[in-house]
Amino acid sequence: MALTDTACRSAVCPDGKPAKRYPDAESLYLEVRANGGKYWFWKYRYANKEKRLALGVYPEVSLKQARLDRAEARKLLKDGQDPAQHRREKKLAIRLRAETTFEGIARAWWEQWKGNRSPRHANYVLRRLEADVFPEIGASPITSITAKQLLAVSKKIEARGAVDIAKRAFQMSGQVLRYAVAHGVIERDPSKDVKPGDGLKPRNKSNFARVSEKELPELMRKVMAYEGSTITRFALQLMALTFVRTGELIGARWEEFDLEAGQWRIPLERMKKRRPHIVPLSRQALEVLRYLREVSQGELLFPGERDHEVPMSNNTILGALYRMGYKGRMTGHGFRGVASTTLHEMGFRHDYIELQLAHQQDDETSAAYNYATYLRERGEMMQHWADYLDAAKRGANVVPFRVRYAA
Repeated sequence: MALTDTACRSAVCPDGKPAKRYPDAESLYLEVRANGGKYWFWKYRYANKEKRLALGVYPEVSLKQARLDRAEARKLLKDGQDPAQHRREKKLAIRLRAETTFEGIARAWWEQWKGNRSPRHANYVLRRLEADVFPEIGASPITSITAKQLLAVSKKIEARGAVDIAKRAFQMSGQVLRYAVAHGVIERDPSKDVKPGDGLKPRNKSNFARVSEKELPELMRKVMAYEGSTITRFALQLMALTFVRTGELIGARWEEFDLEAGQWRIPLERMKKRRPHIVPLSRQALEVLRYLREVSQGELLFPGERDHEVPMSNNTILGALYRMGYKGRMTGHGFRGVASTTLHEMGFRHDYIELQLAHQQDDETSAAYNYATYLRERGEMMQHWADYLDAAKRGANVVPFRVRYAA
């Protein structure tokens, strides 16, 4: 039996029950709850699942209006659309049209985009936008953004030596603009007018800024005498001793370290190649870690200065090197290059070095890759490297000498 206005007005929820449903025709019903609230719902099936669509609150939404909304939803369902999803998208489009700034749209994009990404990666992307993009164009109306502005943002990032981050900032901005196009906020994506390579320097994968082996002793002495944050000084020391990637270093957690066994086991989700990695720890690295343990708080070895729940920024390492006089001459990644060159000159086997650098090729299968391969030999190599750095910072006239290993 169909509902009437009188029946809707007099409908109540029986005592002791959380709610009672009063059905109308074609799966529309009025749900009356214990607190007296009355809500319209339409029940339907989509993709072999039973769903329901909220149509509003009675009496603000009358019986007549609820039936009209049901008819509209039935038409969408007949056309192959999910009425609930269609309503969510409609509300989002209205909200986005009301939001005018690049930052507002970017945050809406990020909320949708982060869905199937790891929290660590998603948060990193948001931090990059907050640090590099929002300060420059975040307050600008998204309708006014031009390709020239986007390139200017990226070139400012590039000027500090962060070429990869500059390109990623341009690409992320393009994703935000395409999201705005998809939701009817703007008509076209201006980032399509240029490519990052049209205005940014090409990346030379094998030529990250790095000092020469002859300059290494002076660098190590400056690291030991660094007058900035104690945590940053320890980060620089550990980076030199382990030559891991900057992201792997700053995201390190105490749970990854076995100081008794002398190993740092980095889980696959924190590695570039998505494979676990073992760093044998030299005596010098263990000493740094023990000092760091005394001043560190929380799960992270290198927490952010303002928010201790997130790692320090990549720029912390770069900024410290700049303050020591190495702008344009050395980066965090540069420790990997100088270690690789020097260890090769010392005569260590190429596969030992490549394994320690976690340079597995993309065509290697997980089954063929054993992250513990040559662990003893790599441990000896890492100790040799730490002893070499010790001698360098003491001012000894160090010359890489060759070691002998069976082929």
